[in-house]
Amino acid sequence: MAKEKSDGKSSSDDKQCGCSQKAGCKVESVLTVDDRGQMVLPKDVRERADIKPGDKLALISWEKEGSICCLALMKTENLSGMVKDVLSPLMNDTGA
Repeated sequence: MAKEKSDGKSSSDDKQCGCSQKAGCKVESVLTVDDRGQMVLPKDVRERADIKPGDKLALISWEKEGSICCLALMKTENLSGMVKDVLSPLMNDTGA
């Protein structure tokens, strides 16, 4: 994720992973992964993101030089809307 320099500006890491301070990317919390690979999203983050029990989340990754450098979670209902926004111009294109 983006690293912040002491002068308050983000380093080039934000551009490598698609994140920028202008986009509002920030470290919300630090999570610990247990032996079973599980982690807990803090309650305040779940509340602000309106994540409720049973909601489906998409795990999105950015890769750099063959390794995943960044991970993001997004509610699937938001993801499908983004896909529709990207694909709808292609679907409406008549090829003329």
